[in-house]
Amino acid sequence: MTLQPITTSTSYTADRAWLASLHGTDSTETITLDLSKLTAGTHTAASADTAQPYSRVLSGVPVGKITASGLYGAFDPAATDGRQALAGFVFAEVLFAPTATKAPAALLWHGVVVAAKVPGGIDTSKVAPSVTGPQIRFV
Repeated sequence: MTLQPITTSTSYTADRAWLASLHGTDSTETITLDLSKLTAGTHTAASADTAQPYSRVLSGVPVGKITASGLYGAFDPAATDGRQALAGFVFAEVLFAPTATKAPAALLWHGVVVAAKVPGGIDTSKVAPSVTGPQIRFV
């Protein structure tokens, strides 16, 4: 019997149409996402590749910090768990396994964002300005 290793690779190009400027992209922070607080099809995209079944969190997802756990989930102005305060945006797409509950990500906490291109949308009138929080300008 002869074994022949097979290697495959897949590449993705992140859609960063939501990013209006490179300002702030050089100083992102590392965060951990709570994947249960993201919506499939809105904040995440499932893999169509059966050999590599990793899904991905989309670049540009607005997130807030969950007070009890310190993890981050999708920004929700109606939430009461801490996610009602915008912390920033997921800067780069993040791959995660089907059984994963958490994933590391880069947080863009200051910069310029095109609100109309944010995955899942964002109502900028519901983002409370903060002196100590994210410094995001929406266009």
